[in-house]
Amino acid sequence: MLTIHVAEHTQEAAVLVEGAAVAAVGPYDELAAAHPAARVRHWPGILTPGLLNPYGPELLEATYHPDPREADRLGTEPIGGERAAALFRADPSRLGASARRGVQRLFAHGTVAVAGELRARPVVDTVRRAGLAIGRRPERLRGPVSLSPTPLVLLPPLTEGAPARFAIFDVTDRAELVRQGATTCVATVLAGRMVFRAR
Repeated sequence: MLTIHVAEHTQEAAVLVEGAAVAAVGPYDELAAAHPAARVRHWPGILTPGLLNPYGPELLEATYHPDPREADRLGTEPIGGERAAALFRADPSRLGASARRGVQRLFAHGTVAVAGELRARPVVDTVRRAGLAIGRRPERLRGPVSLSPTPLVLLPPLTEGAPARFAIFDVTDRAELVRQGATTCVATVLAGRMVFRAR
């Protein structure tokens, strides 16, 4: 099935998706006219190629993402440092489940790729199953470990035939995305599937 994704402030760069790939990129009016049977998804903000988070190991192997059922004991925010290490030592099976929740948090921040050397098999398997791309880590990491790192690293522009991997942010332009950060994400698409949509 063909789907056109178009965002309010980037209508000149709408994306036609067929299966798991980008079928075309271009002005929304042209894509809609050429493919009248395509389903159309209208979004606020801007459509981007999505983000690379350079802190893959730090966020998925060295951070514990609590299960909602643990909120009364552990809270809901990611736990790092020695406290996370102690949780993983006490129950190694927590690592895979934590990584799955961590990946969902990454999706909610428009992340479609991670960087850094992942060593733990449960984390590697989780990343592979989720469909996250693996990118090159920048030589210098300037900001603290974050789901919305500074600076944000946008992937190269979408092209015909490339994997349908992108994100939509509720901002007016890229400058506002840099100012507001990745928490403005409203949708993330991987391999043509919507893996996150803000309510």
